[in-house]
Amino acid sequence: MVPLVIIRPEPGNEASTTAARALHMDARSFPLFEVVPRSWEAVLPGRYDALLVGSAQVFRHGGRGLAALRGLPVYAVGEATAAAATAAGFTLAGTGAGAMQTLLGELGTGHQRLLRLTGQERMSLTLPHGVTVDERVVYASQPRALPAELEALLREPAIVALHSAEAAQHLTAECVRCGIRRAPIRLAALSHRISAAAGDGWGEVAAAAIPDDKALLALARQMCQEPWPAGRTVG
Repeated sequence: MVPLVIIRPEPGNEASTTAARALHMDARSFPLFEVVPRSWEAVLPGRYDALLVGSAQVFRHGGRGLAALRGLPVYAVGEATAAAATAAGFTLAGTGAGAMQTLLGELGTGHQRLLRLTGQERMSLTLPHGVTVDERVVYASQPRALPAELEALLREPAIVALHSAEAAQHLTAECVRCGIRRAPIRLAALSHRISAAAGDGWGEVAAAAIPDDKALLALARQMCQEPWPAGRTVG
């Protein structure tokens, strides 16, 4: 079976690798990012109606500044983010399975002044009429160079799971730096935006039907079992 390479940072890497192995895939764990906290300016909670959070990393790395915001309800993207918010003592105003932009269309009554807690790399948002969003960057993902073992692995046919656009771009740059041919490598991306960020030259690029780790691993499992024609891109 063609190996599945998972490059997302911890603790998500271990979770995805364990889930992939439970599906009988030859999953290999190589976290190519280290998530580190960023210092951020404290805010007055009374200026906001709710928090907008797209990653559980916010609650892992937000630090002491989060304590003052616990009175604000959280709009969380994804179940993992929602669970991290609850574990950190926050209440949930809403949980979205898709992108943050979609969640903005589901705001509750009176939630028009939002504070977005986010990572250094984030998507721009189109705001609904009457909604304002301030941002605080509370963490950053620092890329790592390909370890020798992964470099050797990628010189043979492999499938790489991509959980972010930054991962797609970093993987591309590292393959160029190391002189690795991309044609034997196939990519399984969490979303269409992430697959687009990977660029061209790969043997296969496919996006999960929904932006969910289970859907991504199901796609990867299919790709592991059924070879795809080289150069084909699946939307």
